[in-house]
Amino acid sequence: MKINGNTIRPGMVIEHQDRLWRAVKIQHTQPGKGGAYLQVELKDLQSGSKLNQRFRSSETVERATLEQNDYQYLFADGDMYTFMHMENYEQIELSINDIGEDQVLFLQENMKVIVESHDDTPLGVKLPKTVILEVTEADAVVKGQTASSSYKPALLENGIRTQVPPFIAAGTRIVVNTEDASYVERAKD
Repeated sequence: MKINGNTIRPGMVIEHQDRLWRAVKIQHTQPGKGGAYLQVELKDLQSGSKLNQRFRSSETVERATLEQNDYQYLFADGDMYTFMHMENYEQIELSINDIGEDQVLFLQENMKVIVESHDDTPLGVKLPKTVILEVTEADAVVKGQTASSSYKPALLENGIRTQVPPFIAAGTRIVVNTEDASYVERAKD
């Protein structure tokens, strides 16, 4: 499917230079002279190499058609992660490079995920928007610091550091956004 160059978003998979690329970062730029363009950092899904590419709004790119299937995360064995198809119970293994180092930290046993594939080759995993994690360490609140909306650093059970409100203490379960590891709310369980 052809799309305009300025509609590329992070996570989108496109066909460029006869290869499949995932957009990692994007930046809109409007120079004083000339037309606006989109600076996109692309990651090759086969080799893992990166490429910085400019796309103008007048250019079109081919968006790759991906199959999305429901899978359940089972377990990790070294750098390989095993997932089971929710309908036919087939198991597949993906490497840490296929999933992404930042996303692997959020995987939890029996978590339901979406595995994206192209021509029956798994390309990556889409995590749920949020996960529930326990705070293992949280700094003490400094008295008088509550006049403004202040946040304090906290360490989560998966090793990620994030900022939490002052009332969150160690042992509290919180909801965390999987895209940027930000605090959403206290877990309701």
